Amino acid sequence: MDWQSQLEAEFERADQARRRENEGQARVCARRAAGIAIREYLNRGGIRPPTTSAYDLLNLIQEDPALPADLKLIANHLTVRVTEEFKLPLDVDLVAEAKRFCNELLKT
Repeated sequence: MDWQSQLEAEFERADQARRRENEGQARVCARRAAGIAIREYLNRGGIRPPTTSAYDLLNLIQEDPALPADLKLIANHLTVRVTEEFKLPLDVDLVAEAKRFCNELLKT
């Protein structure tokens, strides 16, 4: 499966999780989608992704000086840990942010 199909599948899984009111799973899918986009971004830049972990790639991409500040902020949001009650301590929609992140990162 190519990266575009993988990306679409992750966002579809996120939407399905939301319909089941499983926000935690939707957040996981958003992070995985961002990881797919980061791997493609690095590949396009001639860089072999050092890991397949979406979480690690999100932390790595925040150090990219070429990445705009708004995308760094989204990457940061996608790495925020949930509270002991499994709630996100931010008032953001990670699925929507991940979609924006992926679209902006992979503009061609």
